Amino acid sequence: NGTSVEEFILLGFPGTWQFRVSLVVVFALMYTLTVIGNASIIALVWRSSNLHTPMYFFLCNLSFLEIWYTMGVVPKAIGVMLGTSQTISFSVCILQLFFLLSLGSTECFLLAVMAYDRYLAICYPLRYSSLMSSVLSVRLALSSWLGGFLSISLLAFLTSRLTFCGPDVINHFLCDIDSCLALSCSDTWPVELATFLVSIIVVVASCVVTLVSYMCIISSILRIQSVHGRKKAFSTCSAHLSVVTIWYGSTIFLYVKPSAQNSLDLNKIVNTFNTVVTPLLNPFIYTLRNKEVKLAL
Repeated sequence: NGTSVEEFILLGFPGTWQFRVSLVVVFALMYTLTVIGNASIIALVWRSSNLHTPMYFFLCNLSFLEIWYTMGVVPKAIGVMLGTSQTISFSVCILQLFFLLSLGSTECFLLAVMAYDRYLAICYPLRYSSLMSSVLSVRLALSSWLGGFLSISLLAFLTSRLTFCGPDVINHFLCDIDSCLALSCSDTWPVELATFLVSIIVVVASCVVTLVSYMCIISSILRIQSVHGRKKAFSTCSAHLSVVTIWYGSTIFLYVKPSAQNSLDLNKIVNTFNTVVTPLLNPFIYTLRNKEVKLAL
């Protein structure tokens, strides 16, 4: 009666073998494009001296994060769908959960920092270089990484203290908070409360900073007299605004809720979008509409 679960079985996606093989091909293709695309942005910024600005420094941080984010999900997901690696030990499950949530929190902070950077560039163009110095940009990026990992430490610790008596099947292709809470046979209230509070602090707080920054940006753009000037100002932040909308929409659905009893199947779909599709879209969104990047390329 005192036995506990030491490993879990990941179900992945239901369906026929042909359907799962098709998903593997799609996941592998998107994974390859994500790594190549984001690595290309980092290499391009590093090689081009005209891109050595705070905006592209933050973009390199975001691209580096996206590479690790997708690496923490897709290889294991492919093994699960092929049936070659469906089991995951409890310790590795907690490690994956901590790794993904920490990177997700870091992305929230980075997007907020990038919004603040665009606010300074558009609202204070003449003082931008002095306000956003290279030292400040490094400090903001480092704070985003430290804040992202430290904010999830307590949550991961509380999750590791949960007791699992069975069943040991996770209806997902990765370990996430909702799946662990659904399988635990101990009191999950502290973890649910911690998840909600961390979500409020990380997601909502960074989202508020981003929204306030863009309210100031839009107000400043509307005061520009010429149509060409307004279009040019908006083009400098349109790519970031697109990424912010996609990221926060899915993240708020997944984590900002008082209870973890959402549909696990629906969470699985949204997680696919968040961990596979979004990291792929980011390099294309930032490069296809950016004249400086096209010129450097």
